[in-house]
Amino acid sequence: MVGCDHAGLDLAHFVYTFLQQKQAQITMFAPPKGQRVDYPDFAHQVSDALKQDCQAKGVLVCGSGIGMSMACNRVTGMRAALCTDAYMARMARLHNDANVLCLGQNVVGFGVALSILEAFFSTEFEGGRHVLRLAKLEGQPC
Repeated sequence: MVGCDHAGLDLAHFVYTFLQQKQAQITMFAPPKGQRVDYPDFAHQVSDALKQDCQAKGVLVCGSGIGMSMACNRVTGMRAALCTDAYMARMARLHNDANVLCLGQNVVGFGVALSILEAFFSTEFEGGRHVLRLAKLEGQPC
């Protein structure tokens, strides 16, 4: 699942193309170009879709990534991580079992975004001691 508001449209299309090349099954939630929208609406659409498939991962993009991560993390079962580099993306998956990657189009360039995407989608959750930590979060993981 990929979702964005008007401020993240270009990077979201880049993400969509990346996932398409990986032959991932993708649904895109995005406004038409030039239409101003509210980021929580798209964060909720992606969250609702992810709840239907707990193995799926999502990517949300807005101008900074902050709004999307805040909106998504309010939904039970969502573990959205705002990442600005590949290390953060790797740790988000490895230790936090993040199921949503949030990116800021005005924060990361497309080259950095590519390295973040590769790290996020190639890293598996480590489990172990981290399972107990996840259980302490509000709401149980999806």
